[in-house]
Amino acid sequence: MAQFEPGHLHIERHALTPDDVSYNVHLDYEVSTNDKGEKGILFTMHGNIQGKDMSEPFFLPKEEAYNFARDVTRIAEKYGIPKAHSQIGSIHKHYDLMFEDIRQQLNMKSGDPVNPEHFE
Repeated sequence: MAQFEPGHLHIERHALTPDDVSYNVHLDYEVSTNDKGEKGILFTMHGNIQGKDMSEPFFLPKEEAYNFARDVTRIAEKYGIPKAHSQIGSIHKHYDLMFEDIRQQLNMKSGDPVNPEHFE
């Protein structure tokens, strides 16, 4: 189950067998600046993964904000979601809504200049 509203995504899955995965995760996000003064999105992923409470903030500069699913997957794996079960990163419909909301919040347009240092 997943629910989206601007600034927040809630993803929940209950294990059906002992070998299955379970999580109840909230992904909150807002426009922010990092310590270098770069505009971007501050994400906070919190909730419960595989029976472990977790809370992980991460910042992505404007150019990288669309790639939040990479960090969500990395954090989920850190808290026990096996790589073979990366369902937490496969809710494309809801992620598409987040992409559009982030694009609007950051006023991003096709052809905007990027800082290549963010991709090194």
